[in-house]
Amino acid sequence: MRYIRYAFLATVAVVLISVALANRDMVTLNLLPAPLAQLTGWEYAISLPLFIVIFGGIIVGLLLGFVWEWMREYKLRAAASRTERELKQTQREMRRLKGREGKDQDEVLALLE
Repeated sequence: MRYIRYAFLATVAVVLISVALANRDMVTLNLLPAPLAQLTGWEYAISLPLFIVIFGGIIVGLLLGFVWEWMREYKLRAAASRTERELKQTQREMRRLKGREGKDQDEVLALLE
């Protein structure tokens, strides 16, 4: 199984490196479209290789997906936490009642003897 994992990681690495080598041309990223940038005065632009833009988009998309899923699962985590608290409380109560019940039986047996 370990060799399959290494083979998969090597294949992914080769694909990513080939994409990076094929997309080395510089591209310019603008913060705003040109007419809006002239209107507001925020003419911020940066030049990067295209593969950095591609990989950055993938990473940002993954991070947004993870955060979205974490927020979506909040209700499930809260319900699980509440159920776990109730279970622990019930277990404590059962131990307390069993301890009391054991003492009652001992007193009855002591009276019979």
